[in-house]
Amino acid sequence: MLFLDQVVPGEGVGGFCYNTASLWQFVGIALLVIKIVIPIVLIILGMVDLGKAVISSEDKAVNKAATKLLWRIVSAVVIFFIPTIVSAIFALIGSFNEEVRADYDICRECIEHPNKSGDVSGSCKSYM
Repeated sequence: MLFLDQVVPGEGVGGFCYNTASLWQFVGIALLVIKIVIPIVLIILGMVDLGKAVISSEDKAVNKAATKLLWRIVSAVVIFFIPTIVSAIFALIGSFNEEVRADYDICRECIEHPNKSGDVSGSCKSYM
């Protein structure tokens, strides 16, 4: 069980991210699933709507469904790239001191690579 009085933020190994690495790994897995599943579902739903409109043979319905499919594809692309954009924004923030930066790197590694295989010396699994 994790007690917050035992967690000292900004101390790298032994800091907040180090002590909560399994939580950040779970967040990373959830983001990975969301990043893949939601765009696929949006595109499939758009294709089903377009298929229904084509079968109905109404030009207005086909145009509406095509527009809806286009917006769903744009939404899927945006959802897919949100984690990358957030990661890039945090990479631009370079004003951390060395202790906070080491702790932050643990959180970032666990979120970005929750299932890293191979050498685990620098991965999230080495912190658990």
